[in-house]
This record gives sequence, structure tokens and C-alpha cells, in this order.
Amino acid sequence: MPSVRPRVLYVTDLAYPARGRRYCDEDIFLSARLREDFDLALCHPRDAAALMDGFDGVVVRNSGPVLGYQAAHDAFRARAVEHGTRVYNPLTGRADMAGKQYLLELGATGHPVIPTVDRPEDLHLLPEADEYVVKPKTGADSVGLRIVSADRARELTDGTVLVQPRVDFAYEVSFYYVDDDFQYALYAPRPDRRWQLEPYEPTGADLEFARRFIDWNGLGHGIQRVDACRAPDGELLLVELEDLNPYLSLDAVDEQRRDAFVDAMKASLRRFLTGPAAG
Repeated sequence: MPSVRPRVLYVTDLAYPARGRRYCDEDIFLSARLREDFDLALCHPRDAAALMDGFDGVVVRNSGPVLGYQAAHDAFRARAVEHGTRVYNPLTGRADMAGKQYLLELGATGHPVIPTVDRPEDLHLLPEADEYVVKPKTGADSVGLRIVSADRARELTDGTVLVQPRVDFAYEVSFYYVDDDFQYALYAPRPDRRWQLEPYEPTGADLEFARRFIDWNGLGHGIQRVDACRAPDGELLLVELEDLNPYLSLDAVDEQRRDAFVDAMKASLRRFLTGPAAG
């Protein structure tokens, strides 16, 4: 059984060079606040598999795209499953945690998602555009993302990448959740400055949109970020459902909302570590 103060291994890459953001600042802040309630140690994602047996659970935070340490990540997942290690977020996520195939699946079932294909014979299903976005199915943080012409998109479509029209959207907006509870929303008023975020007050329709994807993913515990864009017709379209290690942009919210998020995460993590073993 976990100790009175559960022991947590907090996985982060403090040196990861994120564009437009400082991952390390967020994890220094968040790990310091979690230490108020948990016995906590930080480690790099490459070291997680070797160290996690000494802890009641593992929290995966700003550890960077797994493409940079794929073998270590695969070994970590395999060992966690074999030993029944409690990993937060649980490894049962169906979204970015498992690659971006879910965008195809959601689009095929009528969910409001940016039009996406992965086969050359399906390119005609996309709206015509001057340019197309090509991204690896296992990518993250824009690693490997390319903006290309229609002819080049056809050449690159080989089943390992996703192809989407480059949409002229009004802005991008992100909705942040702990477990299935909405915490706050942020948006980028200028599409060319993705990480210059401001508080966003969602409408009821906005929250219904985001909730569809939280419910679809079915994670019993953890932190998720629903990224969407506002299309020219006013509709929200899903860009990404980040359920592995979503950056939280806590520096863009006021102290009251930041404290509320920390309290929600602490309560969620304690329930996760002390309750029945389940995703």
C-alpha cells in the first residue's frame, strides 16, 4: 500500500528546448507544489524505467516528444505494464498517447475534426487548399511537420503521415481538464503566434465540443488538453487531443486559477495512487 505521503517519480526533461515556451519553469513550479503533499523526485524520461520501482506512482509531465527517446519510452511502458505501475496519465489513452491515428477515426465517425487522411487515394476527400500540412503520426510539438503543395503532399502520403489542408482559422483555443473536470481555457488571438496565449471564456457550446473528446477518450484520471481551431464558418474543429504530457501554460492564467488547478491535480493524483488499480 502507498505510504501516508505517496512517493511519486516525476518524469520531465528540464532541458527540452520548446519553441516559445519554457517547459522547465512549469515543471519546477508544479513539482514544488506537489511536494507539499507527496514525497517526490524528478528524473529524465530516459531514466524512468530504471527508477520507477521505488515509487508508488509515476507522473509524466513535460518530457518532450517521445520520438527523441522512443526506445526508452517503449521500455518504460512495457515495464510499467508488466509491474502494474501506476502511471499518471494512465497508459490507456486513445489519443496522442497512441499516435495521431485517432484523428482519422474521429473524422470517419463524424466528429468535428480538421479533415485528415493518410492514404494517397483519399487525398481527394480533403477540401482544396493552396497548401497542406503533413505531420508524422507519432509526432508532437511540430516535430517533422511540413507545409507543402498539393503535389508534394501526394508524394509524401505513404501511410506513416497525416495530411490536412492548411486551414485559414480565426484562432486556436485549448481547453484544459483534470480527470473529466474542466479547469480553464486559453487561446491565441493571433494564429501566427501560437504560444502567446490569453485567458478565454468558453461558451456552453465550446464546453460541449471539448467534452465530447474527453468522454471519447475515457481516461479515469489524468490531465488532458483539447486543442481546437475556430474555422471560417465559426465551427470549432479538433486539432489535437493531448493525453500524454500536455503543456499547461500555467504562466498564462491568474494565481486563483493556477492554485485551483494545482489543488485539482493533487486531489486527482491522491485518488489515483490510493484507489483501486484502474485507468
